[in-house]
Amino acid sequence: MKLIIGLGNPEKEYENTRHNAGFLFVNELARQLKVAEFNYKKKLFSEVTEAEIPNYKAQKSNKLQSPKIKTQTMILAKPQTFMNKSGVAVAALAKFYKIKPKDIWIIHDDIDILWESFKISFGRSSGGHKGVESIIGALKTKDFWRIRIGIQPTLKKHTPAEKIILKKFTPAELKILGNTIKKAVSQLEMASDNS
Repeated sequence: MKLIIGLGNPEKEYENTRHNAGFLFVNELARQLKVAEFNYKKKLFSEVTEAEIPNYKAQKSNKLQSPKIKTQTMILAKPQTFMNKSGVAVAALAKFYKIKPKDIWIIHDDIDILWESFKISFGRSSGGHKGVESIIGALKTKDFWRIRIGIQPTLKKHTPAEKIILKKFTPAELKILGNTIKKAVSQLEMASDNS
């Protein structure tokens, strides 16, 4: 079982902002997997949905070579606690689903990564990201996976970080972001199958 959590802020005013790249990611993943709509789970402080995906690693290790494809459960979640308190929701989700940190994937924006890029990392510090700091504190470990979606503008003009992260994507930028997210989703599916 894997827990895939996209970080963001829940209110309408933050919709489609750069800081909500994590929400946009899990929305795209849910669309690709054709899963049920997200439902708010009060005790988990999150909107949640589930998917059953092929587990090719388990299939390869099955010596009987059963014709039935083995699957694994993927929980998709969007914390509704606001970014800086993401740890409250992540800890509740991990406890409820009995998922170890190594099977948790956090997807979030990263202002230190150039726009149109992303990076996958494991066991790294928060890099100053308040949502990730909250999660590390709540889980008492940094040993979980992260997909960091780049939102750093390519322009050299200095803009305060607060203005960048809360700026809404233009329709053209959302289209570009969609392509970046599709590439990241593909990497997530391959990596989670091997983790």
